[in-house]
Amino acid sequence: MKRKIFLTLLLFSALLFTASVAMFISGNTRYAGIFLIGGFVALSTGVRGFNKLKGFSYTLWIFTAVTVSMFYPQYLISIGGFRLSRLITPLLQLIMFGMGSQMSFNDFAGIIKMPKGVIIGVVAQFTIMPLVALGIANIFDFPAEIAAGIILIGCVPSGLASNVMSFLARANVPLA
Repeated sequence: MKRKIFLTLLLFSALLFTASVAMFISGNTRYAGIFLIGGFVALSTGVRGFNKLKGFSYTLWIFTAVTVSMFYPQYLISIGGFRLSRLITPLLQLIMFGMGSQMSFNDFAGIIKMPKGVIIGVVAQFTIMPLVALGIANIFDFPAEIAAGIILIGCVPSGLASNVMSFLARANVPLA
């Protein structure tokens, strides 16, 4: 019975995505966002019923959140006069604390015992990747804004995301 509900959600998501495409084609983008968001919500929930697809649920919820922010950004700027941008720093601190609390003293000892991997990672992240990003920006002659973004991503490619993704994948969080 439960599996039937999840399958129904997947079929419903296909229907909503089709309706969204039809809305885009007809030029009615105002309502296309609602169908697209609904499709992602149904898909994100529907994949939870299948073991092989369950791991994609988090990624699909991210797509859902991005879709909401693309179509309805005004709802994510402030609530009752309180600017939500004020929450960025405390939330990042909370997430980093949560990831850091997953580390033990043995994890730090492992870095001292085998520093080779850490040294290679630091050299790659702070020299090779920024230089490759600079090269790509110069080769393709991007506008200054896009070139700056590419170089920035080359300098700080993972940031917080690697820790969160490693934690969710039950990978080695200290190595992230």
